[in-house]
Amino acid sequence: MTLRFARLSDTARAPSRAHPDDAALDLHADGEHLLGPGERAGVGTGIAVALSPGHAGLVLPRSGLAERHGLALVNAPGLIDPGYRGELRVLLLNTDPREAFAVAVGDRIAQLLVVAFVRAQPTEASVLEETARGTGGFGSSGR
Repeated sequence: MTLRFARLSDTARAPSRAHPDDAALDLHADGEHLLGPGERAGVGTGIAVALSPGHAGLVLPRSGLAERHGLALVNAPGLIDPGYRGELRVLLLNTDPREAFAVAVGDRIAQLLVVAFVRAQPTEASVLEETARGTGGFGSSGR
């Protein structure tokens, strides 16, 4: 599968993989930002993508940034619909209570995972079939 993309600025970096068999593509910052403790920012990547019909993009956090710096994505995963052609932006959150986090142009700040999806058609039902789980919700399966 090919993922077509366009650079929206001269400093934008192409999505890339650190290793040939990585599932997701790294997204790079196209601007400098300083996130103080507890601050969030929308960081542009300087690219737009053309996802194929029936595919979506999931913007996911980078585990190394989360572990070492407490950097998270506010809306993880971020969803990119196949018809969207605007700039990919990453909503970063610095969860570290003491240290600021500096973002430089070209830094890998998130990952883009392209996934196939089924376009479900909502259909109302008066009764839903029973399952073993039933109405057990969050935390109902224990530890």
